[in-house]
Amino acid sequence: MLIVIEQELKHYVKLNHEALNIVEDGFSRLAKNEAVMPPIMRVDVHDQNGEVDVKTAYVIGKDMFAIKVSSGFFNNHELGLPSGNGLMLLISTKTGVPQAILLDNGYLTEVRTAAAGAIAANLLAKKKIETAGVIGAGSQARYQIRALKLVRDFKKVLVYARSADRAKKYAEAMEQELGIDVQVAESAEEVVRGSDAVITTTPSTEPLIKAKWLHPGLHITAMGSDAEHKQELEGEVLARADKLVCDTKAQCARLGELHHALKTGAVTEATPVIELGQLTSGEMAGRDNEEQITVCDLTGTGVQDTAIALYAYDEMVKRNSGVNVENKSLSLKNG
Repeated sequence: MLIVIEQELKHYVKLNHEALNIVEDGFSRLAKNEAVMPPIMRVDVHDQNGEVDVKTAYVIGKDMFAIKVSSGFFNNHELGLPSGNGLMLLISTKTGVPQAILLDNGYLTEVRTAAAGAIAANLLAKKKIETAGVIGAGSQARYQIRALKLVRDFKKVLVYARSADRAKKYAEAMEQELGIDVQVAESAEEVVRGSDAVITTTPSTEPLIKAKWLHPGLHITAMGSDAEHKQELEGEVLARADKLVCDTKAQCARLGELHHALKTGAVTEATPVIELGQLTSGEMAGRDNEEQITVCDLTGTGVQDTAIALYAYDEMVKRNSGVNVENKSLSLKNG
């Protein structure tokens, strides 16, 4: 078994165009029924503002698939810790024998989630955007803007977070990293009204974006709602969208923004919903014109995890990285 730690993964697995292509291929395979993906298993730890998710998918024809255990504990910033953590286990599709443990502490999840955001924006945002907006100031707010920069050449970022101090620190850090103007907004409304593309990255349990703030040409990627109790968008936002996209319709109807919009009646089962893989595979078109309002609901999928884990494994093997540990009991059983 190969065991790889976070530092090695960060050194060789980057948020770049190659990672985007890997994740995009995963979505396309899911849309073509070339992947087997069960529902998410989740344990809620409400008294600690935390949760643990287990996600997986088998991509047909691959030698291995990933089982990912991912935690989000959203008070961790008070302890000086990141909110996300976890690991990925790679299982042989021929024997069922575990082949690798990627002790990424949530890093690969950050990469694959940001990649999905960039893929959605590339297909749904206007070709030319001047201002990107982000709601939230945690690690995914950073990764999402880095990823967006891979597909759009914007000049300005507006950021809003409940903590003005965290928003200020975010603005200072990202301005220095990206070399562009990053400003702290006074409200979520200011971000939405002033941006061409907006990304929501919070664990909010009540809507942060209202439909009356929407404007022609706006794209929104909402990636924070991945549990029944979370919500970042008013249901009517989805109803106002000219194109409504989900990473998977079934999962979003259970966990995401779509779940809340269906529950309130803002949208119905008859409302057209496109899956992201239908866009990446070319089955359907993304944005048709500069005036459309587009919304993408991302809840995070097991196929993304298998895609990024297999990519990471290959990179580690190429570089002879990680530690190989022999499973002695298995060796004895096999003679």
